[in-house]
Amino acid sequence: MALAGNENPHNYDSFVHLVIVKRLEVIMMQKRFSQLGGLQLDKDARALVSHFSGMTQEDCWRQVCSSHPDGNNSQFGEGLRDTGFLGFWDIPDAVKLDEEASSMGKHQARVLEPEASVQVGDILTQVSQTHDVIMTLDKTISSLEMQLAAARAGKEGNQEGSPMIMKLGTEQLKERQKVFFVIGIITAFSSRKRRDSIRETWMPQGEELRKLEKEMGIVIRFVIGHSATPGGVLDRAIDAEDDQHQDFLRLNHVEGYHELSSKTQIYFSTAVTKWDADFYIKVDDDVHVNLGMVGSTLAHHRSKPRVYIGCMKSGPILAQRGVKYHEPEYWKFGEEGNKYFRHATGQLYAISKDLATYISVNRHILHRYANEDVSLGSWFIGLDVEHIDDRSLCCGTPPDCEWKAQAGNPCAASFDWNCSGICKSAERMEEVHERCGEGDGAIWHTNF
Repeated sequence: MALAGNENPHNYDSFVHLVIVKRLEVIMMQKRFSQLGGLQLDKDARALVSHFSGMTQEDCWRQVCSSHPDGNNSQFGEGLRDTGFLGFWDIPDAVKLDEEASSMGKHQARVLEPEASVQVGDILTQVSQTHDVIMTLDKTISSLEMQLAAARAGKEGNQEGSPMIMKLGTEQLKERQKVFFVIGIITAFSSRKRRDSIRETWMPQGEELRKLEKEMGIVIRFVIGHSATPGGVLDRAIDAEDDQHQDFLRLNHVEGYHELSSKTQIYFSTAVTKWDADFYIKVDDDVHVNLGMVGSTLAHHRSKPRVYIGCMKSGPILAQRGVKYHEPEYWKFGEEGNKYFRHATGQLYAISKDLATYISVNRHILHRYANEDVSLGSWFIGLDVEHIDDRSLCCGTPPDCEWKAQAGNPCAASFDWNCSGICKSAERMEEVHERCGEGDGAIWHTNF
């Protein structure tokens, strides 16, 4: 039957079924694939589907028959090969197709025989192993892509971000210390008492802090920029405090409450150039943290390439001027009364290495909203990111976290929602630690 004049949707579906689907079924049922071979087959099949999806029926008919307007069957294979998407698959004639279809039916019958060598348990094991391989390859490829992008961005330099980024090059990326996760405690010049309350409770000090980095791969730093007058009294006070404790990460950033989105962005960009971590965490300086629980939580997601972990919320968009958390760009989110997209609450959240690198590479074009947690969530909206809502990262202070600890489910982080942190944290952090802490030695006995 000639093709010319019969290029209709029904014939097109028949053409795809007979030439593509049937042929693929025949080949796949006759072959056995290794794990990597199966992955390659999956890649080729997806490319083929993508090619067809991007073509209209008219385009496909035109490319198949363009060189042969008479639609002669003998020229059909050559016209189809001209489209370029059957380079690896032979075009069967009608007799051969029927023979292979019959062969496929016989092969299926043999597979279903009771004495078949492949058992159900073996199949399930192979499926599980293949899934693990796919996950590992996905993370490895994603990580390599992000490292390459970071090296390119670092080589270009950055006049606005951290000095570390300005000096970043491929060699420095290789020299980064490999760790499990980095915790950046966002703090301010006026928060000395808050910092001391953390040092006295859940954050190790001195040699213990360095041991935590070396043996457990956990880095903890207070994160702060500089004042509007660099070298002034505020900066000198932080210098003296850092000389005493050596637990600060200094940013090339001018401190200010309304600059939290920028500070968060620069923190991730700086941290990813200094440490090669699986995860990067941002936490406020009025939140209690159980390090062992945080590590155990992150360990569950270590094999995934792009994860965004926190207590996900969707709060109202506040258009009224003068109120706390006012959103000047409220009109971008639609009608009045709308809510934000899902994002992690700002008290504590964690992102994987790929996402931190993405922020570093694209920092020049990432838009910053008034609220830093909204900004972070917006940066991931169009990406293939897994949002993980973990409520252990936002427990209440006693009695809430205390009851959970007594029940054998200690919280990873605790704070008061009504204060967006622990109310009067400088005075109450010790109490929360005593009643809700996992124990000072727990971190050293936790297996990640």
